[in-house]
Amino acid sequence: MFNSYRAVLNLPESKWEEFQCYYNRLEVPARTILLQEGEISKRAYLIEKGCVRVWFNNDGMDTTFQFFFENESVSSVESFRRQIPSPVTVETVEPCVLHWIHKDDLDQVFGDIYSDPANSAALSEMLFERQLHYMKHCISFIKHSPADRYVQLLRESPHIIQRVPQHYIASYLGITPVSLSRIRKKLMREGKI
Repeated sequence: MFNSYRAVLNLPESKWEEFQCYYNRLEVPARTILLQEGEISKRAYLIEKGCVRVWFNNDGMDTTFQFFFENESVSSVESFRRQIPSPVTVETVEPCVLHWIHKDDLDQVFGDIYSDPANSAALSEMLFERQLHYMKHCISFIKHSPADRYVQLLRESPHIIQRVPQHYIASYLGITPVSLSRIRKKLMREGKI
C-alpha cells in the first residue's frame, strides 16, 4: 500500500503505519458505484487491485473522464475538498480491492505531509501532474480527431486498451462504440495498429 507515494514522500516507516490505520479495506464487484453524481464525497480511495472510472452524465449519455488503476488514488476531488455536490460518478470497471479513507482523516494525513516543505512540494507536484493530464485530455478534444485521440491512447496508455471495455473507451474518446469500431477497422487497414 502507498507504493506510488512512498517513492516521492520522505516519511519514516512509523508514519506510513500510522496512515495505514486510517484506511478501510473494501472488495467490490465490477460496476459498483462508489460515488454518485450529485452526492457529496466523504471518501477517497486507494486502488490495490482493479480499475475505476470517473464519468459524468452528458444529456443522458455517460462520458468517461478518466480511468484509475493499481496504486492510484481516486475521488471526486472538487466534491471531496470543498464538500459540494460531485459533478461526476465514480464507478468500478473491474472487481476491485480498495482502501478508503474518510475526509477528516485524510485532512489530518495531509496536515502531517504538508508540515514538511519537501514532502509538501512532492505531493503538490503529484497533484499538478494529474491536473496536467486533465488539461491534455480536454485540449485533445479541441485539437485532435477521434482517430488521433485513439492512436494517442494506444501509444501513451496501452494498458487502458487492454483492460477497459470498448464502450468505456468510446465514452472516454467522446464517440459512440460504433464510431470506435469504424476507427479501429480503418487504422488496422492502414497498418497503424
